[in-house]
Amino acid sequence: MQKAEDLVRARIVQKRLEADDIVSVLLRGEGSGPLPSHEAGAHIDLHLGEGVIRQYSLCPSSGKDGEYEVAVLREPQSRGGSRAVHDLLQVGQVIDISVPRNHFPLKSCKGKVLLFAGGIGITPILAMAEECVRRGQPFSMHYCARSADRMAYARRISEGAVGPHCQLHYDDGPDSQKLDLAAVLQAPGPDDALYVCGPAGFINWVLETAAANGWTEAQLHREFFAAPEIDAGQDSAFTVRLARAGRDVQVAPGVSIVEALDAEGVMVPVSCSEGICGMCVVSVLDGEPEHRDFVLSAEEHARNDCLTACCSRAKTPVLVLDL
Repeated sequence: MQKAEDLVRARIVQKRLEADDIVSVLLRGEGSGPLPSHEAGAHIDLHLGEGVIRQYSLCPSSGKDGEYEVAVLREPQSRGGSRAVHDLLQVGQVIDISVPRNHFPLKSCKGKVLLFAGGIGITPILAMAEECVRRGQPFSMHYCARSADRMAYARRISEGAVGPHCQLHYDDGPDSQKLDLAAVLQAPGPDDALYVCGPAGFINWVLETAAANGWTEAQLHREFFAAPEIDAGQDSAFTVRLARAGRDVQVAPGVSIVEALDAEGVMVPVSCSEGICGMCVVSVLDGEPEHRDFVLSAEEHARNDCLTACCSRAKTPVLVLDL
């Protein structure tokens, strides 16, 4: 459940086919001035009706400042989000959206930035590439897709300032243009940084290859669009202690912290329910979380002072939360 003050009204002013099964939606603030500013890597929630809320990364808008653009892939196994964007949203329609949140920021870098996009993962990566151009940051970008007709923003990339820094790779193209990842990632400089977004298999391939070539965890940054499957068959029950409310809530196997709290009338804002958006992060005062999210950093996991209540669990019998 999202707080009303975190929502803004936006009108759809353009909807365009960017590639096979990918549409972009351009949003403009409705009645309250320009939409809030944001940095590369940020995402918003789209409220799509009937309780459907989905997170989409913000593309660099081809329109005016104060407008937002998202691009959405039609998913065959859609739970309602991509189907609603493709089939139901219309130009002129007004919808609720969240203010931007950013768990995938482009940090200042003394070395070179390497950007990798797989499929629809181009949305935050292109925003980062254009930001690198503005900063004068040395960078290179590799964009992989199944085929040229499934590559969103390809013309914009090739004809724009990002073009000289980018290589496009197609699964169905000749071997000569396919991504030689090991060669690209060899001999990293100590101040280099890597950012990757796309399907889980693509992200894992990039990260594992980077680690094998000497990249450190601190140099690696990723954003998942869907959480990889986790085996919950060995889940155990535990107790959540609400420090401010002075209550204990039991969390059974197969039940999330959010679900257990909701059943007791305690509301935690939640959206994705997969640990990829960060809306449900709460502070941990005592106990050790079992982190199952894909949004908090390795450093945040190591500190154990917060968790994503939608999917993470406890390694200790009791977990004390700042609720």
